[in-house]
Amino acid sequence: MQNIHLKPDTIDARSKEFAQARLEQSIFLNSVPKSGSHLLRNIMRMFVPVEQTYPDDFIQHATLPRHMRAFDDNPPKMSWGHLLFSDESVIATAKCRKILLVRDPYDWVLARARFLLSDEFSGPLDFLKTAPITADQFISMNIYGIHRKLPGLREIYTFNAAAWLGTDAYIMRYEELVAALRDLDGSRDYFSSLLDACGIALPDDWQERVRIGADRKNSGTARENLSIGGMELPERINDIQMQMVDLACPGLRALLGYEGH
Repeated sequence: MQNIHLKPDTIDARSKEFAQARLEQSIFLNSVPKSGSHLLRNIMRMFVPVEQTYPDDFIQHATLPRHMRAFDDNPPKMSWGHLLFSDESVIATAKCRKILLVRDPYDWVLARARFLLSDEFSGPLDFLKTAPITADQFISMNIYGIHRKLPGLREIYTFNAAAWLGTDAYIMRYEELVAALRDLDGSRDYFSSLLDACGIALPDDWQERVRIGADRKNSGTARENLSIGGMELPERINDIQMQMVDLACPGLRALLGYEGH
């Protein structure tokens, strides 16, 4: 079993500093793992009453039966997780407003690789942290997976992203979220659209709430908050590795809106 060790954040306390309108409908923040999930979650927590945020951490397919109360409207709640597309997840979230956060597969490969190598992650793959493998070999494992040990990019993006497209999920790209955070003065429409998709009116103090929620010190999985030793990974995958990603899942980047980027 894998374990994730993250420091507690201060978002609940900071959220209480602001007037919060109660949710009228449940919200589920879905995401491809390692796509800025904590960033989106923390931003949205600044706009939702603490008592209406589901207290348990990321809901996944294997744990879904234990968390069905997260999706009912008695009272409405905001929850988050990495739910793959299936009959169970579609039925469970039927009454929820759904947000889906994705990331450029080229960058996702390295984001997952860094996380698997970090001290904050422990599990059956820990042996890879000290194994005699190169960074390029490890990147290949993150693209194509490891038989019976680690799902590849194609499997994750097919069921956690592509299959949700064309449904009632509001699609977000991690890179666009980051760009909006860098230019808050020009991002009113961006965050207004996001909050509208969640059934929340944009308050006058939205910028301050976003700044607090986006503070990377509150994200245990932000790159600078991970403790990584040993293997050194590049800043970007190389041209051959990009072609490998395209071979693993042809047409994926175009489907997600990354063609030409």
